Amino acid sequence: MPAPNEPCDPKQEKPSVDTTEQLEVNQTENDLGAVAGASDDLAGLLAEAQEQVAQYHDQLLRAKAEVENIRRRAQEDVARARKFGTESFAESLVPVKDSLEAALSQTDQTLESWREGVGVTLRQLSSAFERNALKEVWPAVGDKFDPHLHQAISSIPSDQPEGTVVQALQKGYTISDRVLRPALVTVSAGPGQAA
Repeated sequence: MPAPNEPCDPKQEKPSVDTTEQLEVNQTENDLGAVAGASDDLAGLLAEAQEQVAQYHDQLLRAKAEVENIRRRAQEDVARARKFGTESFAESLVPVKDSLEAALSQTDQTLESWREGVGVTLRQLSSAFERNALKEVWPAVGDKFDPHLHQAISSIPSDQPEGTVVQALQKGYTISDRVLRPALVTVSAGPGQAA
């Protein structure tokens, strides 16, 4: 063992080499390589994302244009329906008007022929109503009062159960299940009830 103050023999002991600096350089190079690889991956991902965003934007613009076209077409259809909605009904009524004019133009009619002509005209009118979904509402005595189809003019004591039709005064009409005019009726207040 050498003495504490004696110089060391350089051959006996290996000088210690500081490798931390070399490790740091290698680590930095590895980190830079990883960052470069990651940045290439990020650039690729970014390019893919931008391409996808562009596709979505294009699809959005197309969908928006399609919705606008549908909205415009629907508005045109509604305008056409308003303008020509009565056309079918009017076509059905023209023969009725022709028949009435023909009846009035006849000067030498008998009461029987006039009555027959009016009957034919009424059948034409009923046929026109039927073709255009215009239906009569004419409740029978004893039918239950329906406030959606009937309008009560008065309530009177009657042998009929309370809330039933006692008398129909005027026909009502519906068109395609929508009330055009309610039937005017008198309703039972029940036996012995005051109005």
